[in-house]
Parts: sequence; C-alpha cells; structure tokens
Amino acid sequence: MSSFDALNQYRCMWVLVFFDLPTETQKQRKVAAGFRKELVKDGFSMFQFSIYMRNCPSRENAEVHTKRVKGMLPEYGHVGILQITDKQFGMMELFFAKKEIEKPATVQQLELF
Repeated sequence: MSSFDALNQYRCMWVLVFFDLPTETQKQRKVAAGFRKELVKDGFSMFQFSIYMRNCPSRENAEVHTKRVKGMLPEYGHVGILQITDKQFGMMELFFAKKEIEKPATVQQLELF
C-alpha cells in the first residue's frame, strides 16, 4: 500500500444513517418509505433494512450529505448519523450467520489537481 492510498483511507469518509421510524399506520409507512427513497436519491445504499451508507471523497463532502439528511428528518422516530473514515470502515467484520462475507466494494475516487 502506498502512502497515497493510506492518506486516502483517512481522507475518504463513510456516512451511515441509522433509523427506527414508526410504521404502525399507513401514513407512518409512507413517511418511512419516503425517507428511504430520499436517502437513495442522495446516493445512499442500503446496508441493512434501517441502515444506509454513503461513501464520500472528503470530510467536507460528508458534512454536505449529513446536512442533507438532517434536512429530510421525519417528524417522528429515531435517526442517528455517523461519519467514519474509510480506514475504520475497512476494519469492520461482516458475517451472515457464522460465515464471514465480503465487504462492500470501496468506491474509487479520481482526484484532479
């Protein structure tokens, strides 16, 4: 691994959105589905049913997407937003039952100087 790759592992960020929204009524289900659709529209991918994630090329870009999520928060429910470095994300261990699975592919970002 070159020093450029190591630097990018700390520069690139992941934004994770965790949420638990009420879905007891038709209106609540519609609001929850709308929140998910807005996350996808902003480039987030589903990690688990109530966890969405997005890769960002920099901390500044992660802040932009965090601000967008804050702007689309539903009236009810719990939402958490977490920013972690690509290096931290790469240390995650993923399992399906007891079988370890492959991590999602890291987005390659082209930088122009």
